[in-house]
Amino acid sequence: MDAKVIRRQKLRWRIRKQISGTGECPRLSVFRSNKDIYVQLIDDIKGITLAAANSRSKEADAKGNKVDIARIVGGKLAAKAKEKGISQCVFDRGGYLYHGRVKAVAEGAREGGLKF
Repeated sequence: MDAKVIRRQKLRWRIRKQISGTGECPRLSVFRSNKDIYVQLIDDIKGITLAAANSRSKEADAKGNKVDIARIVGGKLAAKAKEKGISQCVFDRGGYLYHGRVKAVAEGAREGGLKF
């Protein structure tokens, strides 16, 4: 594997040792590919995904750069969480730096009403 991938994986494991989501306060997990961004609200105790959003879906279809689209995806996830009665979560940046698209997802989710 690539050294960059191994480095991120080690960071991810280190973060996951400390962060865990529950039904009332799920974990907001971020995965960033070169082209798209995917976010999920996960209940780690039951091992289920409570809500998910990504930049590939039609509802997130928007014009703009990747950072703008990431903000929209965060807002969509917050709207889905509100429907399920979730208002609080724990942010899991997935080994990525809190910058750019990852930061935009967090800001979009906050604007949508999620508290970290």
